[in-house]
Amino acid sequence: MTFQPVDAGTRIGHVHLKVADLSRAIDFYHGVLGFEVVQRLGDSAAFLSAGGYHHHIALNTWESAGGSPPAQGTTGLYHVAILYPSRAGLADALRRLIAAGVTLEGASDHGVSESLYLRDPDRNGVELYCDRPREMWPKAANGGLAMFTRRLDLEELLAEG
Repeated sequence: MTFQPVDAGTRIGHVHLKVADLSRAIDFYHGVLGFEVVQRLGDSAAFLSAGGYHHHIALNTWESAGGSPPAQGTTGLYHVAILYPSRAGLADALRRLIAAGVTLEGASDHGVSESLYLRDPDRNGVELYCDRPREMWPKAANGGLAMFTRRLDLEELLAEG
């Protein structure tokens, strides 16, 4: 059975994470990354957003209160990727991480985007990134995409607006 490609306007709307401690998770996603708390349901759930959207990130303890992170070598979410609208926005995110003492696991230039990799307090993978304009994306000789992974210069990023 063959289907047509999904509509080009389709987007991932939000991510919903199981966390061990709701307040600790809010401290990270709101306090460090700056997402607004739109609604909180006691100590069991919270919904956070950027720019007034109903929610981009949902956090809950319904099945995970006091739990531990998944063991290495198991399936599950590799990371949630948060797309910033500009390089200046990504630089601001890096400044927030540094001020909060959050350790980066990596920082990469992928040709199409620039990315910061880290873990939230529940050890969920988080990628903070910004895309380059499509006309700057690297192309292979056949015209296809030629993404790569190189070290991202954090000092240069921090110098951004």
